[in-house]
Amino acid sequence: MSETVEQNQRIEVTRTYLQMMHPSELKPARLDFESAGDRLHVEQVMYCPTSFYRYLYSEVGRNYQWLDRLAWSDEQTRAHLDQPQISIWVMMCNGAPAGFFELQGYPDSSVEIAYFGLLPDFIGRGLGKHFLTEAIEQAWSTNTTRVWLHTCTLDHPVALTNYIRRGFAPFKQDTYWMAIATDSTV
Repeated sequence: MSETVEQNQRIEVTRTYLQMMHPSELKPARLDFESAGDRLHVEQVMYCPTSFYRYLYSEVGRNYQWLDRLAWSDEQTRAHLDQPQISIWVMMCNGAPAGFFELQGYPDSSVEIAYFGLLPDFIGRGLGKHFLTEAIEQAWSTNTTRVWLHTCTLDHPVALTNYIRRGFAPFKQDTYWMAIATDSTV
């Protein structure tokens, strides 16, 4: 009888920081979802329950090693979400959550797209570029001086390409080592 054992493997990860300095740098991508029969809209979650945030974070990030916030208590999550500089946005497709992004404002009037992604069932349908356009437009909708984000080699393989195609320019890169769980059969 074989048994699955979880092991840790250390891998080198490259993180790339990207920025957009003016709204005119946005290269929008819009898709006509209604012609395909999809009802699609993006809305701000004015009061995000901690359980809903955990669901979005864990489902969007499960294939990309999004682990940092999984250990947060309800109190830590609530304190984070209640900060006035944090906003959570959800893309709904035919009544179901399809993705989310989190914006974080800073005292220098920059806005970070801190988290961005689609739920696994919605990847590969062309939604990412449309949704990223929405996220960037929301980030620029206030008195913003710069919109920035970071991605890494653990993220979806076309994440970096999508960011660059929407008008972001890389400004910094670093590398670090991360232990990731791998399954092996014994």
